[in-house]
Amino acid sequence: MMSEVGSKKVATAAIKMALTTSRQEEAQLKKELIVEDIRAAAVDYGGEFIGSIGRMVERAVVAAKREGVIKDTHPDEGAIAGATREAVSQIMPKALGLNIGGKIGIARYGDHIGVAVFMGIGLLHLDEVAIGLGHRAVP
Repeated sequence: MMSEVGSKKVATAAIKMALTTSRQEEAQLKKELIVEDIRAAAVDYGGEFIGSIGRMVERAVVAAKREGVIKDTHPDEGAIAGATREAVSQIMPKALGLNIGGKIGIARYGDHIGVAVFMGIGLLHLDEVAIGLGHRAVP
């Protein structure tokens, strides 16, 4: 049961972080989450989808380290990278060949890490939105 609780907590927190609209809102949410022993981070991204995938993974890892969500270790970095790629892959069919922009939300509770990717997908003035979610467990 604890595993399910941890997974749900990080998924919820990561999605909330990805949906924040300003740095002030991010900071306020991080303060609220730390009371629940959840560490969190968020980072913006944008560009052409295929060219942005590597940068998105890199930005997620850097943001997670900078905000103290993970340690500077191979397993922690790999967990963020894997969860980010999982989240992005869920959105890939909608975004291939188009321009994207949005925010990545990252959360950790105990050994659970969640990454949510909120994406605006642009084609002329016809925009689409999507959210992908990845989860990893680290010791």
